Amino acid sequence: MSNKPKRSTIIPLCLLAYLAVMAWVGRGQITKQEPDYFQYFGIIGISLVIIVLLYFALRRKEALRQRREEELYGTYADEEAPNENDKASEA
Repeated sequence: MSNKPKRSTIIPLCLLAYLAVMAWVGRGQITKQEPDYFQYFGIIGISLVIIVLLYFALRRKEALRQRREEELYGTYADEEAPNENDKASEA
């Protein structure tokens, strides 16, 4: 297992940082004389929901890819585990 961060973590974190910057830049929207709270917080809320859905979709995709690779190539544990034929030949 490598220490490299997974794509399912990096992309949502980058989008969260981008959303935070855009929320900061757009804060003037709620400081004007007639603020539109629904639009400002609605966009932030919808963006957060989309980022969370993206996170879980990417995690699912990575799990499916890992399972497919294990089926194709096997794992080290499969190679190291003694099978029943080896036990019978040793006895």
